[in-house]
Amino acid sequence: MEEKTKAEQLREELCMKPSDATKSMTADEIAAADDYCEGYKAFLNEVKTEREAVTYAIREAEARGFVAYEPGMALKAGDKIYQNNRGKALMLAVIGSAPIGEGVSIAAAHIDSPRLDLKPNPLYENQHLCYFDTHYYGGIKKYQWTATPLSLHGVIVKKNGETVTVKIGEDPSDPVFCVTDLLPHLASEQMQRPATKLIDGESLDLLIGSRPLCDEDGSDLVKLNVLRLINEKYGIVEADFLSAELEITPAFGARDVGFDRSMIGAYGHDDRVCAYPALTALFALDVPTYTAVTVLADKEETGSDGATGMQSAFLPYFIEEIADAMGEKGHRVLSRSMCLSADVNVALDPLYPEVVESRNCAKLNGGVVLTKYTGARGKGDTSDASAELMGKFRRIMDDAGVVWQIGELGKVDIGGGGTVAKYIANLDVDTVDLGVPVLSMHAPFEVVSKLDVYAAHRAFTALLARDQ
Repeated sequence: MEEKTKAEQLREELCMKPSDATKSMTADEIAAADDYCEGYKAFLNEVKTEREAVTYAIREAEARGFVAYEPGMALKAGDKIYQNNRGKALMLAVIGSAPIGEGVSIAAAHIDSPRLDLKPNPLYENQHLCYFDTHYYGGIKKYQWTATPLSLHGVIVKKNGETVTVKIGEDPSDPVFCVTDLLPHLASEQMQRPATKLIDGESLDLLIGSRPLCDEDGSDLVKLNVLRLINEKYGIVEADFLSAELEITPAFGARDVGFDRSMIGAYGHDDRVCAYPALTALFALDVPTYTAVTVLADKEETGSDGATGMQSAFLPYFIEEIADAMGEKGHRVLSRSMCLSADVNVALDPLYPEVVESRNCAKLNGGVVLTKYTGARGKGDTSDASAELMGKFRRIMDDAGVVWQIGELGKVDIGGGGTVAKYIANLDVDTVDLGVPVLSMHAPFEVVSKLDVYAAHRAFTALLARDQ
């Protein structure tokens, strides 16, 4: 065996090695990752909205012994509790053996995704075609939402307070809906527009019917026929749309991608690819050292505002309640806590290398991504984790054998993006971003690596089960 040169020895001792889950994970670990992702795909197929995510999480939590938290409830190590925030956000906790005053471990993901929403008065007829008028939600490329099958999810609340749940387009027997686009033969003017103007926001209206009410005369007969069908199925009238939250999402399910089935293509990886591992990691706990908390938040894609967004007080209120029940002050608990802001990051796409800086960009199969700061350009709108915190998370990840990598969201002056990290850090909580790298982020069909999804589960498990 040849003796290593001095340069080879130094390189081995001093240089950082690229992260590659395909080489560092054993065959058994890769098989475990593939098996884990079958559960994740089933989750994606059931959950297309934040309401559906909360319903799913509560059902699965209760099956594992979690109970709804009530103010004044006595708490002890091993207790499993949750608090439902208006059916659109959720907090879950497993009480630890260490005094609550030593802080808690938080994994915070968001469960909303870019989509189309119905306007308050959405139903109209135009040239004997019936439509729902929409308003897009979050950062989308509008042209990606045309000429693709779409489904309708949400709730309608009648004036008498009755709530009607709507889910159309997911079952193979259901009808689907779509946003139409111009044929290329007549699109020469359209194709000259910049991509941001290719499809106007007011043109993203959903085609929902074309057949008029039979044997009748008058105007808007297609609309009237659609209203009749909706009334027969759901018992609602047109005015009930004024108190509805109806969301339009892609109608297809999660699929394996590639001959090797190494990837998953689906709608909503951002950010359910982090929400699901944050849940499964919490569910795997028995009695952690530090109280473990998983937060599933709404409204991240539009700035985290509102009562169910991360800028609201629902997280500190929840921590204050727990702290008070155990004889501690909430603000002291928060100041000694650690949080992984569980959100996705960009994966290097070899077809578009010009927008990223390769040394600081995550790669598919490189493991979960630790992100020191997000924001845009001059680190705007970011919490920027401290060196001490980065060092601590490096130890936690490495000690648990988690495959991880570092990542930024694109080149400095190209653009950028934000997460919920800064809102949690503003509560005096040590916070850093960690999530899964994604190709085609915010598209109706995003792509992730199965090995990276499993690495996220192991990373959140390492945080929530930590003893340091």
